[in-house]
Amino acid sequence: MGLRVEMKLTDEEQALRAGAFGRAAQWAIEHQIKVGRYLGAHDFVAVTQAHVMADTESLGLAGVEWLEHLARLPALERRVRIPTITDPRGTDFAAAHRLKQQPWMLDLERRAIAALEALGLLMTNTCINYQTIMPPVLGEHVAYGDTGVVIYCNSVCGARSNFEGGPSALAAALTARTPRYGYHLAEHRQATLVVNVGFTPRELNEWGALGGIVGRLGRRLLAGSRARRHRTRAHVR
Repeated sequence: MGLRVEMKLTDEEQALRAGAFGRAAQWAIEHQIKVGRYLGAHDFVAVTQAHVMADTESLGLAGVEWLEHLARLPALERRVRIPTITDPRGTDFAAAHRLKQQPWMLDLERRAIAALEALGLLMTNTCINYQTIMPPVLGEHVAYGDTGVVIYCNSVCGARSNFEGGPSALAAALTARTPRYGYHLAEHRQATLVVNVGFTPRELNEWGALGGIVGRLGRRLLAGSRARRHRTRAHVR
């Protein structure tokens, strides 16, 4: 990591870079090339879906204005190329008064939503998309921008995703690809730790305690914890 490499680009990626797919996609591929070079990716991998974490607490005014800049582009130049969904919103319009969320917060949220919808994002507003919207399947390459989502899709679903920062997840949505590094590579998906569990937790707090114990064993790639009975996706989560 950190070593500058020249990424191999396909004809389509060269066209993206030349602006043939519009200015939003042109920005996106340039951003991804910089990320890929920094992280040592030699090429791109196609992804089938993206998940963007773009709450206004993280975006701030500057981030929302940047989204609005992209949203003002002609429709054919700004739309995402793969199904793209969103993380939970940062405000609750129905309970804003009770939560003491200020009018300027709601206004910023509305602006962000309008810009994201103009780009073609589906306002699913969830961080459990693997359970409620579009669960990825074994071996599927995706571009997810939520830590829990990335962990679950790589482990339980067997899909492949790194944690994509907000701009990188949006870039993947606009280009339908992401730099091939990290968990997109088979050699980085070899487990270094297997945990065999001699009992099946019954309550959610027991599952949480088991997760805490496993976590303390070290920051290694976990093959899995084997309980005596299969549980639902909610229990595994």
